[in-house]
Amino acid sequence: MDKREKTIAYVGGVLAGIRRIPHTFEALLSYIGEHYGRDRYAISFDEDGKKIHQSYGEMAALARDLGSRLRNLLGKNGEESPVALKYRNSPEWPSLFYAILASGHPVLLLDARLPKANAENLLKQAGAVAILTNESEPFSVPSYRLADLRKARPGAKGAWADKVLFCSSGTTGAAKIVIYDGERAFAQIDSAKDIPSETQELVYNGPIRNFAMIPFHHIFGFVAVFLWFTALGKTLVYPSSMATKDLLYAIKKGRCTHVFSVPLLWDGVAQTIRRTLRMKGERMERLMNAMVSYNLGEIPAKEAGIARFRLFQRIIRAKVLGNSPRFCITGGGYVSEETLRLINGLGYSLSNGYGMTELGVTSVELSPDPKVRILGSIGHPLNGVSYKLDGKELLVQAPSAHIARIVGGKAEENDPSLFYRTGDIAEEHEGRWYIRGRSKDVIISSDGENVYPDEIEHYFKDVPHVRNAVAFGAEEGNREKIVLIVETDVQPDEEGLESLGKALEEINQGLEGSRKVSEMAVAIDPLPLANSMKVKRGAVKEDYLAHPEKFLYFDGRRIAPRKTVSFDGFPEDEVKEMLGLVRDCFAENLSLPASRIGDDDIWNQELGGDSMSYVSMIADLDEKTGLDIPRESYGKVGTVRGFALLLLQLRHGSPAPVAHEDKQE
Repeated sequence: MDKREKTIAYVGGVLAGIRRIPHTFEALLSYIGEHYGRDRYAISFDEDGKKIHQSYGEMAALARDLGSRLRNLLGKNGEESPVALKYRNSPEWPSLFYAILASGHPVLLLDARLPKANAENLLKQAGAVAILTNESEPFSVPSYRLADLRKARPGAKGAWADKVLFCSSGTTGAAKIVIYDGERAFAQIDSAKDIPSETQELVYNGPIRNFAMIPFHHIFGFVAVFLWFTALGKTLVYPSSMATKDLLYAIKKGRCTHVFSVPLLWDGVAQTIRRTLRMKGERMERLMNAMVSYNLGEIPAKEAGIARFRLFQRIIRAKVLGNSPRFCITGGGYVSEETLRLINGLGYSLSNGYGMTELGVTSVELSPDPKVRILGSIGHPLNGVSYKLDGKELLVQAPSAHIARIVGGKAEENDPSLFYRTGDIAEEHEGRWYIRGRSKDVIISSDGENVYPDEIEHYFKDVPHVRNAVAFGAEEGNREKIVLIVETDVQPDEEGLESLGKALEEINQGLEGSRKVSEMAVAIDPLPLANSMKVKRGAVKEDYLAHPEKFLYFDGRRIAPRKTVSFDGFPEDEVKEMLGLVRDCFAENLSLPASRIGDDDIWNQELGGDSMSYVSMIADLDEKTGLDIPRESYGKVGTVRGFALLLLQLRHGSPAPVAHEDKQE
């Protein structure tokens, strides 16, 4: 048997064994705990960088033990109601995940970095009865740390739960929560069945060390790293932190064979390489370009010179991700052909993948030919998955699709046999699929052409000091203008702003007419990220239109920030909590996303509220806080910040509310 046949036989055998067990998370943990008992499940690092190892048997035993103790802690409290897991990726995360299920409760997966107000919203929407987290601040439901579980007494055995809940960022009252069960998880595992027939580098019978960077609360990390590779008994390598040096250390020291991440990481790696080359001089830049072109089959060995030699290439790769990675995937957003070309040209097999919270992972480019990979295809659907187009929108049918979702506290069942509307614009060429962008983000230029913001953004990401860029369309008469917002590594002074503006405009002038940017600005604060993975384009657009004082402009404009009230003397945590409570109350009464409501947006002038909804909102605040807003304040306070201060003053018995400059006219 050749390598391909051996890999197909190996994966087929593993999947056949998994198919024979009950399709539940309880059965899956038993299978991997017994089948891979002594195999290495995790590699992590202590403070001195020394490796710490953990076996599958240890992980499974810890899960059952913690599950028993959690069951005893919760007792009869909300049986079958979710328990939230708000932990960053760590060797303990899988044990805590399975422990919640073992306690008889579904798992609600939350972003470890999610602000408390957002987390509270999701806890409420999902009806959660407890939360496991390493945070010390209290929540509205019982909160347990890992140490608390270890100290608790074991409970009696009971039935396992079999549901996992994924969710949005929780910034609106009507948060989106998507539900999966064991049957859908097994369908996702089985979707890998045909992968070995196309590539023997993604799944094979041998040591695989997958980099556990993508948060497991995100569908990409949960499926592509945690679910797939633990089902196959492979090793996960956990970085000690998300700092760049710790990420690179873990990849190299852990000798990762697989690195799956989002475009943010890959674009950052590509940016660093290009900037480093410019500093090294023309000779090194020529050698690197020759190496990339040679590896992509664009030039012959003679023209490549020393850049073709394995030793030279190993030396170069040692300075990037090391020489261990065999298969890399980018997903969760747009990645430029330029980035794909550079990473693949270095000898790393970087492929583009596709998935959604509602569908799981549905495809990945599997071609061994780098010239195919750099085109940005997401490949073709995985086993059991079907794609089709309705106009330009991609529709997906997948046996791994969610069983139900909760929107605004109401559950809606989903039939996985039906095609799901993704909202993504796609094209298909010779069996391969390409994602062009989100339909809601497409900019219609003055000549009627569709312009995709992702494409615009990548033109500007290599400008010195630009850390990130986001483009969007803004209405201007009967057309849309293109606006570009950049985030810099340091806030530029007047001279730096002028230099940056010239660099951006030089690139802009080289773009064809329909893609030229009309307005540019620099964000004063870091751009907001969704799931710590990609910029929230809609939130940046709303900020740009509603809060121009949050940006620096290249035409010399300086927009003074609106005068705001001060929270001096009040605890920071209490201020943050009160701001979140008031904002959520505004959102409910205005029927607006909470992310659309700024701290200083005035109720009627900028948010469109009227006097009746204003009174209703105050009544809601009175009820939720147990305080009584005095009638003499009606009409004098009209912002989130103003109400938060007033309520804090009432709670703490301050002498008299301060005057606010946010009156309702």
